[in-house]
Amino acid sequence: MDDVYAPPDEPLDILHDDAEMLVVSKPSGLLSVPGKGEHLSDCLIARVQAVWPQALLVHRLDRDTSGVMVFGLTPHAQRFLSKQFELRAAKKTYVARVWGRMTPKTGRVDLPLIVDWPNRPRQHVDHENGKPAVTDWRVLRDTETESRVRLMPQTGRSHQLRVHMMELGHPILGDPFYADGLARDFERLMLHSEELRIKHPDSGKMMRFRAAAPF
Repeated sequence: MDDVYAPPDEPLDILHDDAEMLVVSKPSGLLSVPGKGEHLSDCLIARVQAVWPQALLVHRLDRDTSGVMVFGLTPHAQRFLSKQFELRAAKKTYVARVWGRMTPKTGRVDLPLIVDWPNRPRQHVDHENGKPAVTDWRVLRDTETESRVRLMPQTGRSHQLRVHMMELGHPILGDPFYADGLARDFERLMLHSEELRIKHPDSGKMMRFRAAAPF
């Protein structure tokens, strides 16, 4: 992990905006929320609140993960949207480039995770104390050296997709925590939140938001 935090300086990528909710595509390298210390104050919610001061956090993406994030614009909307994440009713789809050729072409990882305290924020598998974590995956295309996969997390644990892919022997390319050697030597973490399906806080209608992967 680089010690210097140098988030990308680019305009907000707005996917949806109405009276109740805001959906944006977060760039890789930008924190979702402030870190500890003034040097980590630049983050997506700060940039959003500069335009929408009433915006409220619903969920997060890792600093190095890009893609779809939703914010509530009223307290009711925040509660309504957050509840869907808690109840696993919000459906998330990611795309990733991982090391090596994955076989078979589809599968499920069911490995409980817990923070690796001496090495936090790293997470690791712990069958006794870990919280349930389930990821479905499907190969979109592959070569001898890498696979492009769609990842459908059924739970929302920290670093879940990153640890699960590593445990399968196919770390996500560019991952500073869980990849090494040639698999780590990429300009960014090749993980992107491609689609989010969630019910609108006002109408209750299922909404679908997509942002194409930049890799």
